[in-house]
Amino acid sequence: MVAIKISDIDNVAIALKDLEKGQTIQVGGISLVLKEDVQRGHKFALQDISDKSPIVKYGAQIGLATTDIAQGCWVHTHNVRTSLSEKEDYHYNKIPVAQRTATGATFSGYLRADGRAATRNELWIIPMVGCVNGVANRLVEKNQSLVSGSIDGLLAFPHPYGCSQLGGDLKNTRKLLSSLVRHPNAGGVLVLSLGCENNTLAGFKEELGPYDSNRVKFLTCQESTDELAEGGKLLEELAVFARQAKRQELSTSKLVIGLKCGGSDGLSGITANPVVGNFSDRLVAEGGTSILTEVPEMFGAENLLLGRCKNEDIYSQAVDMIRSFKDYFVAHDQMVYENPSPGNKDGGITTLEDKSCGCVQKGGTGEITSVLSYAEHATTPGVNLMWGPGNDLVSSTALAASGALIVLFTTGRGTPFGCPVPTLKISSNTPLYEKKPNWIDFNAGGVATGEEDIETSGERLFEKVRECASGQKALNEINGYKEIAIFKDGVVL
Repeated sequence: MVAIKISDIDNVAIALKDLEKGQTIQVGGISLVLKEDVQRGHKFALQDISDKSPIVKYGAQIGLATTDIAQGCWVHTHNVRTSLSEKEDYHYNKIPVAQRTATGATFSGYLRADGRAATRNELWIIPMVGCVNGVANRLVEKNQSLVSGSIDGLLAFPHPYGCSQLGGDLKNTRKLLSSLVRHPNAGGVLVLSLGCENNTLAGFKEELGPYDSNRVKFLTCQESTDELAEGGKLLEELAVFARQAKRQELSTSKLVIGLKCGGSDGLSGITANPVVGNFSDRLVAEGGTSILTEVPEMFGAENLLLGRCKNEDIYSQAVDMIRSFKDYFVAHDQMVYENPSPGNKDGGITTLEDKSCGCVQKGGTGEITSVLSYAEHATTPGVNLMWGPGNDLVSSTALAASGALIVLFTTGRGTPFGCPVPTLKISSNTPLYEKKPNWIDFNAGGVATGEEDIETSGERLFEKVRECASGQKALNEINGYKEIAIFKDGVVL
């Protein structure tokens, strides 16, 4: 198989390998001769398409032709434009949701006092302000000996914010950092403040709410004669507490998994994203929770999601989330369809609708049970939608802050980064998996070549997640790549 037609009503097909001009292609019951070279992941016309006519992929309109396109011609940004606009009308039309049967699957994790599960038992250092990033990093360097017994790691999460911020930016920083402090993967947390930042300790503690003083400790560096010595002592106390945790068999219903894609290509919506969607359906059937974010990459594919909302209240919240993000773009004099990225286009994605229709498939077919604000903790099993941008590190950090124990990150281009939790990279194509074995944890490219179907690949991914949840390290952990990025919108003082 060299090409695929996804839906019976599509008027384009996708090349599964590099194809040459003059090559005869059999796809979707059609035989045609290519009039141009077509790279892997890119589209070509299955029929003559007239100027201003819809381009249909995934059974949905992904753009409009900007010229007449002959059968067998390459279809991309040179002859297609988006059909998105700033304003869309939405109507709640509930879609019946099929249910899988639970299998009773388990994993070996940590059970926290509040009943939540954890996949790691780490010591985290959270700077309240960028001025103490150096102190946080030094404390990690000097205290690695504490990583023993059931403690899986000692990590710091530096960032540039926490001071010279106002309004929403300060609120976002405080909310994100306090959500990380509450994350179950952190068996002990040292919160570092400088002492004069506008992310004040009193305000931070108010945002944090009640906490266990054995698990969370604070150090104000301006008030300490030797912050490294005092910080080391506090970390030792946290380590004593954290070592009490031991792995035990837990139901996969306790898993909270974040869903993310980045550096997508034309195969992402055919292989990696639907495989993750299959995983999400399996997890939800077990009573678990998946979280889908990247709101701008829902634009153009909203109706594939909105009909799955549990009720009209959830639907209204989802619509408000989508509209608020469109308003955010407009308020900054940006078009809502300022996407896809250059890398996406190189990989074969033409318009934002094209990207979105592939992107939302990570959410599977399960019922949408909750809509979360930025960095809000997920508490409702099922598919959750969360407010967040498309940016890889910002949205992955927000997923972690919302309580995701692992993030599944699909990619057609490859990326090495990781957020505070295990970040499993899932390749959409086999050449990427073979080229970057030090980045990619799981290959979904076999779906494109016919080596396996989505169901089989989804089952493999479910087992991979169970293994990772039980302690098998993701490549970002092996490489030491764990970092955070915080959403920023306003001015810097």
